[in-house]
Amino acid sequence: MNHAQWKLARERKLAEGYTEPPEIEAKRAEFRMAFDLGQAVHDRRTELGISQAELARRANMTQPQVSKLELGGTVPTLPLLARLAKALDASLNIALDGDTSSVVFTAHAA
Repeated sequence: MNHAQWKLARERKLAEGYTEPPEIEAKRAEFRMAFDLGQAVHDRRTELGISQAELARRANMTQPQVSKLELGGTVPTLPLLARLAKALDASLNIALDGDTSSVVFTAHAA
């Protein structure tokens, strides 16, 4: 079963009233948060016009670590988030409210 077929089957189950176990819902929320952070890093990096390698250099990371972060494959520590914000010349704003989250890098004024 490919991803599209799996997604369609899942949507059908949910439409029929199926509810996922709480531990699955919790994992989905974790994945969403990691993905949202990765997308915010990617967006700010591309806005600056820098490569993953350059961001890695600025944040004292490796390029593969930046790649994994941007793909939502890792949840960084607070010190790493601080280094990323500095490397991206921005403030990092994270809003958590129940199962929803928002991650935004706000550029520093010139």
